[in-house]
Amino acid sequence: MNARTAIDAATSANSSLPLKDQLVLVTGGARGLGAAISTAFLKAGAQVVINYNSSFQAAEELADAFPGQALALQADVRDADALKALVAAATEHFGRPVTTLVNNALVDFSFNGDARSKADELSAEELTAQFTGSVLAPVGAIQAALPGMRQAGFGRIINIGTNLFQHPVVPYHDYTAAKAALLSLTRTFADDLGPEGINVNMVSGGLLRTTDASAATPAEVFDLIASGTPLRRVTSPAELADAVLFFASPLSRGVTGQNLIVDGGLVKG
Repeated sequence: MNARTAIDAATSANSSLPLKDQLVLVTGGARGLGAAISTAFLKAGAQVVINYNSSFQAAEELADAFPGQALALQADVRDADALKALVAAATEHFGRPVTTLVNNALVDFSFNGDARSKADELSAEELTAQFTGSVLAPVGAIQAALPGMRQAGFGRIINIGTNLFQHPVVPYHDYTAAKAALLSLTRTFADDLGPEGINVNMVSGGLLRTTDASAATPAEVFDLIASGTPLRRVTSPAELADAVLFFASPLSRGVTGQNLIVDGGLVKG
């Protein structure tokens, strides 16, 4: 059964597609959480496009570990035209449309509470930077992938959020505001695209141990957060990646517009 036939058979049955038959685009997929997500999909048998901006070596090394199954492609997610070219290149390379999009890329941000701007220091430039990277970029990626998902009659969009707008243990104002807006778009896009067999969900982590973005976080902050969770530990990138795979898998075919918090039970609901 070729890829096109597999897509037609699966989507006509119940609007679900096994992970091994999906072509997945992970933005910012070469390092940290993105690498964990890319790796989880690859181990599940999916074909994966590992998007990167400047992390050429990390992206190529990950792709080389899964020859014929992974493709590393450069694009700045803030550039809508670059995203369209990225999706077109992926489609041409694999001979099938992107069916699954993970909006993971985090642009120019570090989780360092000591260095964050306080309420009286927060600037329009900081807010604009985060809204560009965490709201406009995901919208651009979704719009680039939509024609292929419609062609396939199937789509899964998973946005990466945060638990900080429920529990701002460190008030990163710009980052948190942008991710809250992305949750709103997750729910409105779910309503808009649901009739076309495209599910849109969000996975929200807490502080992850450890990614490039959380490398600047002091050890005592990790310990404090761990002590407040029922699991008494900080969530790993691999654990959050597992939840992303759930939303892409047939197990979640009846789920859309949802926000799943993966933080060891720190935030309830």
